[in-house]
Amino acid sequence: MSRRRNKKSHEEHMSESWLLPYSDLLTLLLALFIVLFAMSSVDSQKFTELSRAFNMAFEGGTGVLENNSPMPDGMLTGMEGEEGTEKEKEEKKKEVTADAEIEKLTYIQQRMNAYIAENHLAEKLETSLTDEGLLLTIRDNVLFDSGVAEVRERDKYIAREIASLLVMDPPRNIIISGHTDNVPIRTVDYESNWELSVMRAVNFMKLLQENEKLNPAWFSAKGFGEYKPVAENKTEAGKARNRRVEILILPRTSLDDKN
Repeated sequence: MSRRRNKKSHEEHMSESWLLPYSDLLTLLLALFIVLFAMSSVDSQKFTELSRAFNMAFEGGTGVLENNSPMPDGMLTGMEGEEGTEKEKEEKKKEVTADAEIEKLTYIQQRMNAYIAENHLAEKLETSLTDEGLLLTIRDNVLFDSGVAEVRERDKYIAREIASLLVMDPPRNIIISGHTDNVPIRTVDYESNWELSVMRAVNFMKLLQENEKLNPAWFSAKGFGEYKPVAENKTEAGKARNRRVEILILPRTSLDDKN
C-alpha cells in the first residue's frame, strides 16, 4: 500500500513539472518577438526602454536583452558604417565648395591685380589670399592726408573703381578695416588712433556704397588703431606700411547660400 501511494504521489509531481519548461518556452518566444520588433526599428531609445522593462519583469538577471546595443554587433557596425559614409560625403561636399570658392576669389584677385597694373598702383595697392578670404590693402597716403579721415577728393575715383570690382555674383560679405602707425594723435576730431582708424574705415566704406549695385548689408567697418601692425614702427617705411585701409572679401559659406 505504501508503494502505491508513493508511486501515485510521484506521478502527480511529474505531471505538474511540465509547466516550468513550458513557461520558459513562452518567455523565450516573447523575448524573441521583442528583439525582432526592436531590430525592425532604428529607435535605440525605444528598444532600451523595452529591454529594461522586460528584464525587470524577469526580476533581474543577465539575458539576451541586457545588451547596450539594440542590434547585433554586425548590424550595428553596418549602421555606423553608413553614418560614417554620410559624414564623409558631407565633408567631401564642403571641400568641393571651399575649392570652388577659392577659385572664384582667385578670379576676383586677378581682376584687381589687372586694375592695379593698368593704373601703376603696385606700390600703393596689393592683394593677397589669406585663410580669411581675399585681402586688398590700400596705403593710407593713397586716400588720406596725414591725420585726416576723409578721402581726398582727387583719390575718390580709386574708391569708385574698387567699388566696381566688388560687385560680385553671388555677393559676399566685406569687412573694411582701418589701421594706423604708433605715433600718438590727439586733435579736436580724434583723441586717439582708435578714432582715426575707425573713421577712415567708415568714410571709405561710405564711398564704396555710392555704387548702387553694392548692398550696405554686405559691409561692416572696424578700426584697429596701431594694434595690428604689419611692419615695425621703428622706420618711416614701416610706419607707412602700418598706415593702411584693408578690404577683406569673405568666402561664401553654406549658411550664406541659404540666406
